[in-house]
Amino acid sequence: MTRENVPDSAPTVRPGATGQPGPPVVPEERRGCLFALSQPPLMLFLTVIGGLLLLAGVHDQFLL
Repeated sequence: MTRENVPDSAPTVRPGATGQPGPPVVPEERRGCLFALSQPPLMLFLTVIGGLLLLAGVHDQFLL
């Protein structure tokens, strides 16, 4: 196949487009800021940054 013959994306079919009723669409549960903050990579990153800030603060207070 050449580049001109390749479609950009797969065709999309909506559930109700054929005239037959599909299963009811359940809205996805909204997730807020606390969900994003509870992710392990982000928690690890924030722990490292917090530890560096704590170390810098202790250094400034007691060693300078």
